[in-house]
Amino acid sequence: MSKTLNILIVGTGRMAGQHATRFAEINGVTVLAAVDVNLERVTDFCREHNIAHGYIDLDKALAEQRFDACAVVTPDAYHAPVSIACLKAGLPVLCEKPLSDSLDSAMTMVKAAEAAQQITMTNLSYRSSGALFKARTLVDSGELGEVRHVEASYRQSWLASDYWGDWKTEDAWLWRLSKAHGSLGVLGDVGIHILDYLCAGVGQDIAGLQCRLKTFEKAPDNKIGEYVLDANDSCTMNVELANGALGVVHMSRYYTGYMNDLVLTIHGTKGAVKVSTGNDGDQLMASLGDDMHAQRWTSVSCEDQPDTFERFVDALRAGSNVSPDFAHAARLQMYLSLAFDSHESGRWIDC
Repeated sequence: MSKTLNILIVGTGRMAGQHATRFAEINGVTVLAAVDVNLERVTDFCREHNIAHGYIDLDKALAEQRFDACAVVTPDAYHAPVSIACLKAGLPVLCEKPLSDSLDSAMTMVKAAEAAQQITMTNLSYRSSGALFKARTLVDSGELGEVRHVEASYRQSWLASDYWGDWKTEDAWLWRLSKAHGSLGVLGDVGIHILDYLCAGVGQDIAGLQCRLKTFEKAPDNKIGEYVLDANDSCTMNVELANGALGVVHMSRYYTGYMNDLVLTIHGTKGAVKVSTGNDGDQLMASLGDDMHAQRWTSVSCEDQPDTFERFVDALRAGSNVSPDFAHAARLQMYLSLAFDSHESGRWIDC
């Protein structure tokens, strides 16, 4: 692999700007080209981020340039065809979350990655939390004893607050409320993050779950312009982990008072830890040893962790895969699929 890593970005919407900016900040990395079906959009994107080549055809970009990896930042429904095309072209792929818009297509992506034997990664950005990393080390070291109960919440309030803008007038928010525009609601949008947060923190898979979804009335006939507001707004979930521990998982866009917070509490037989990432920064609290018996919680110092883009580049240079890869992301997609099934059937489902 050449000293300079040449990156291709496919899709130039909202999240693509973060990809372009972060890759450009890493020494020895160049975003060589971008692809989008909209010529004006890709032209503007390349100009803004000083990218040499813009294309409206992926096959042409792959034929004309030499890339070391691809970042897929398209709408969810196009993750699979774009990622598979790049894998077949011999490129490692970093794909936005969720891995795809269905479990079947996500599994097709996993098989394509296995066949191509290429590095894959999914942008589950909260893996960069130093508090989450430290919590996992405490779990793995046995300092919490046996995990017995977990609580995990993803807290957003943009349906109740104008902190991020007026959702009733901005397409960037309205499409997230409409199934016809590709949204799987709060479960599909942020559920994958909090389920990954939980699994990464405890180091276990989910063995079973029961889910309840709710879509609230938000406008006359729940419609604004072309947008039918029928995607779920809030979700509660009961889960059982592989070791038998029980837990609850919440996610909502009506968590009034919170901008964009993730919280995970892990309770074990010897102590507990609480991870929080959001308005107050990245924090870890612990109740261990004598503190557990006194019901005291103390702050634990944590070291910053590399973000998705640094970890992906490190994996490219090392030539080895890195978590969360496509296989892990597909497992999370399975949990989302089973959660929808559980809501529809009203029953507990084994994973």
